[in-house]
Amino acid sequence: MILDVLQVSVARGKARVVRDLSLRTQPGELLGLIGPNGAGKTSLLRALCGLEPLASGRVTYGGRTLTEIGRRAGGRTLAYLAQGGRIHWPVRVDQVVALGRLPYGAAQVDAAVLRAMAAADVMHLRERTAGALSGGERARVLLARALAVEAPVLLADEPVAALDPYHQLQAMELLRGLARAGTNVVVVLHDLTLAARFCDRLALMTDGTLLAAGPPAEVLTPERVARAYGVTVETGMRDGELFVLPWRRCDATPPIPQEHPRS
Repeated sequence: MILDVLQVSVARGKARVVRDLSLRTQPGELLGLIGPNGAGKTSLLRALCGLEPLASGRVTYGGRTLTEIGRRAGGRTLAYLAQGGRIHWPVRVDQVVALGRLPYGAAQVDAAVLRAMAAADVMHLRERTAGALSGGERARVLLARALAVEAPVLLADEPVAALDPYHQLQAMELLRGLARAGTNVVVVLHDLTLAARFCDRLALMTDGTLLAAGPPAEVLTPERVARAYGVTVETGMRDGELFVLPWRRCDATPPIPQEHPRS
C-alpha cells in the first residue's frame, strides 16, 4: 500500500512544527525518518496516523485518507508504535500483544499474536506481567503488539532506542524483513549507522522541513549531516554496508595534539 504525504503541515499553537512536507513511501520499502531533536519527526509520524491534526495538506493510504477508509478498516491498515511507550495495566505480556488484534474484533491470543511475540523475541516473557519488565523488554513487547496488527503499513517511532545492541540489530533485521515481505515500513531513528545499513531510503528532516530524501549514501553526506546535526562524521564501509559515526561537534575546539617525549 502506497503512503502519500502531500504538502503536509502540522501546527502547535502558532508555530508550524512540520512545514509543507511531501513524501511517498512504497510497499516493500523501509524508510528511515531521521533528523535532530525537534526536527518534527514524531509530529509528522503522529499526523500520518491521525493523532495530530493537519494544518494543511493531505495524507493518503492507497489513495484514500483515513477518514475515507473508516475507523475499523483504518486500524487494520496501519500499525503505530509510539516513542517511549508505556504499559499502564498489570496484565500479562501475551494479553498486551493481543491488543494489536482489536481491529479484527476481540483481543485474543491467536496465531498472529504468537508470530509477533516470536518475531520480537518476547515469547519467553508471555506469562509475566508488564510491570515486571525492564525498559528494553517493554519496548520489545510494544513492538510485538504493533506487529500483531499485521497491517500493510507500519509506523515506528524510535523502536530501538531502549534496546541493547543485540536487540537493536534484531529489531532492524525484523523491520527490514517485514519490508522485504511487502510491508510499507517507516521508522524514526537517531542511530545513523543503523539508518544507513538497514534502510532503503532516508528522509532527513530539520526545522520541520525535508532537507533531503533518497538512498542513505546520498542523504548522509558530511555536508548534510553537519547542516542538520551540527556534527562532523567519520564514514566507511564494512561487509559492503555503509557506517556513519558522529565524531565531533562542529562548534567544538579541535583537540590539541599531544607531544610524546623522546626516548
